[in-house]
Parts: sequence; C-alpha cells; structure tokens
Amino acid sequence: MTEEERQRRMERMRRERRRKRRQRAMIMRVSVMGVLLLILIGSIALVSAQVRRSKAKKAEEKARQEKLIQEEEAKNKQRQESIEQAEVMAQGYDYDGAIELLKSLENYDKDADIIAKIASYEADKSTLVAVNMNEITHIFYHSLVVDPERAFVGNDSTAAGFKQWMTTVDEFNKITQAMYDNGYVLIDLHDMVTETVDENGTVHFTTNQIMLPEGKKPFVLSLDDLSYYHSYDGRGIASKLVLDENGKPTCEYIQADGTTVTGAYDCIPLLDQFLEEHPDGAYHGARGTIALTGYNGILGYRTDIAYKTRENLTADQQAWLDANPDFDYDKECEEAKKVADAIKADGWKFASHTWGHIRIGDASLESIQTDTEKWLSYVAPLVGGTDTIIFAHGQDLADWHDYSSDNAKFTYLKSQGFNFFCNVDSSQYFLQIRDNYVRQGRRNLDGYRLWNDVHGEKNRTSDLFDATQILDPARTDMPSL
Repeated sequence: MTEEERQRRMERMRRERRRKRRQRAMIMRVSVMGVLLLILIGSIALVSAQVRRSKAKKAEEKARQEKLIQEEEAKNKQRQESIEQAEVMAQGYDYDGAIELLKSLENYDKDADIIAKIASYEADKSTLVAVNMNEITHIFYHSLVVDPERAFVGNDSTAAGFKQWMTTVDEFNKITQAMYDNGYVLIDLHDMVTETVDENGTVHFTTNQIMLPEGKKPFVLSLDDLSYYHSYDGRGIASKLVLDENGKPTCEYIQADGTTVTGAYDCIPLLDQFLEEHPDGAYHGARGTIALTGYNGILGYRTDIAYKTRENLTADQQAWLDANPDFDYDKECEEAKKVADAIKADGWKFASHTWGHIRIGDASLESIQTDTEKWLSYVAPLVGGTDTIIFAHGQDLADWHDYSSDNAKFTYLKSQGFNFFCNVDSSQYFLQIRDNYVRQGRRNLDGYRLWNDVHGEKNRTSDLFDATQILDPARTDMPSL
C-alpha cells in the first residue's frame, strides 16, 4: 500500500469516526430532547391535572354553595309558608293548630316574630267563649240560577220548580255576605260531635264544644243535587263542575248563545272565593256537605251505570248519548273522581241524597235497600264514601222523636255506615246528638222561602238576614206549592 493510499484510508477512517461521533452526539441530543420533551409533557400534564382538579374543586365548591343557598331559600320559603298558613288557621279560630305549626319550625324559640305570634294567638284563644251547641242552624241550597230569564221563563211545572227551589247567584252572594256580617261562622256537620269507636268497632257520639269569639254564631251548610240533571239543560244553570288552571273546582256554564265558559257559577267556587278572602268566616277551614244523587251521574258527569250498559235509559239519557256518540264511560268516571278529589281537598264533604232522589219516608224498606246499593256501587267509589245521608223531598225516617232500633229503615241505613241524618225543617234549630247517631234539620234558603219572607205573613229567616235586601228583582211571582 502506497503512502498516498494509506493517507486516504486514514482520512476515511477519521471521517467515519467523526460521522459516528456526530451520530452518537445526535442520538444523545435526540435522547436528551426526548427526555426533556417527556419532562415537559409530564409537567404540562401535571399542571393541567392540577388545573382541572382546581377547577373541579372550585366547581364542586360552587355547586355545594349553590345547593346550600337553594336549601336555605327553600327552608326560608317553607318557613314563611308555614307562618302564613298558621295565620290563616288562627283566623279560622284554630289557635292550637296554628301554635303547634309555629312550634314545629326550627329554632322557633329564638325568633322574636314567631314568639310574638304565638303569644298573640294564645291571647286571642283566651277570649273565645263556648257556643250553645243546641243553637246551631243548618241551611241548604240547590244548584244556583245564573240566568233567571232562562230559568224562570214559562208557566209550566219546570219553571215553577226553578222559581220555588232554586236560589240565584245574586241571592246566594248577598246571603253569604249578610250572614258573615251578622257574625255567622260556617262549621262542618261533624264539628258538632266527638266521635269514638269502642273495642267492638261500634261508633259513639258525644256533643263537642265549639269555641268562638263573643257574638259569633255557628251554622252548618249543605248543598243538594249537584248532579246537574238533564232537566237543567238550557235553563241558565251551570252544566258541570270542572277544575281551573290551578286545579281548583269551578264551573262550566253554557251561555244563551251556546258558547261554553268557565267560572264561579255555583255555590262551591263562589263560597271558596268568599272564604279565601274572609277566612274568619269558617271554623277551622270548614266547608259544606254536598248531597248527591246518582241516577243522572254526579257533578255533571254521566257516571251512572245506565250510560255504560245503555239499558233502562230515560228519554233524556238516550238523547244525551245520541248527542255524544264518542262518550267514554270509564274516562267520564275518571274525570268525575278527579273533580271530587279536588272538592274534598278544599274541605267539602260528600253525602248521599239517595241514588234516585227517593221519598225515604214513603219508600218501602226493600226499595231503600235497592236504592242504597246503587248509591254505594256507582257514587261512593267516586266520592270516597260517606257516613252522612241527607233526605230528599223533606222526608225523614220518623217524626221528631228519636230514632229507635225497631225502626227497620234506620237500622238498615246504620248497617250501611250512615251515622249522620239530615231532613228539611224550617224551624231555627233541630238537633239530636245521640250515642249512636246525629240528626239535624235543615232550612231551605230558596226562592219559595225568600219570596214568602218578603211577601208572606211569616218571616222564617230574620235571624239570618233581611230578606228584603236579598230577594232577586228578577223574581216577579211565586207559584203555589
């Protein structure tokens, strides 16, 4: 090998070594860069994780704070609602209930306002006086006349019935206001007694003691025939009870031009509105008792079984079914029950008026049994049952003497769960509270009574109101009974 070749070889070897050094250096730099990159990525990931954890923690803390605020707001709202509810209860003379409600609030004894309210309620309670439980009057109405021009038109028996037995909306509102102004306070029929059940399941009654402010007078209210019979169609009376947008009972009414509207066109929504504005007009939030028949259904809904079976229909029922070919019986019952539940939620009670509006005194025991079975089968399931029966046509199971166990009709009705019995009696007071039943007479505040109190020889409602200020000017005559 020549010197020149050797030199070239050495140069190649040096270049190769330099190349390998550069390669190793490059690998080293890449490795270092990789490590640094990994460190950087790890650092970024760590920081990101810390940021995420921090954000999550902040979000969690924010959510916790918002939840605490919401819970506190809800608690304060509930507390305020309870205070307002207690005030309404106290206005209705339920001071014990109002005080108990306030004392159920958290830290009530550290709240100066609540302590002051409790003291005020206790002071007001101490001023109440015992009412004479033998002097409790009971008034009743039928469905109200909205449009007297349609209800009273004609000289036939139908027009005569509307004139005699119905009260107009205007008359009802004036009576309600006048009785309130005269110190009358509505109580529930059951408020008159204390009911106990012995070890054998037998019900016993004793007289309750109602306490009211000096000068206040308790009265009981009932409503008959809120079934909106077919015979009422087109006569200026509400067609059915429905629920408004707040789920409260109101009325459907068909105007003279055929348009349908909703509003307070009968006793239930009218009285509810009045007592909402005047809670001191009702004892412990009491409402009236609604006596229902069943042969045309209830509350304006066609719920009797005849509408389903299409058997033994009257001409009115057949005509109604013909006019409503899409009628769904099960849906009708469902709607009726929904309305009945809302009515009960407002404090109203239901009673039997017999299924067929029968004359209980004239009817045989067998016919009463048949009628009662129908009421219990087709009305009771929709209204939740009842322990009260309000007799139609002014009849009763006996004269004014006490019911006795040898009265077969009384014994039968007792066996079916009826313990409260009401007739029609124009006297101011008629009340029997016995160990095994409660019986009360009712006073009809209808067109016949108002007309005769104004134009007749004897005024039977002067203890309640001045009939001359009540009688609707739309009344121009009163057919004889």
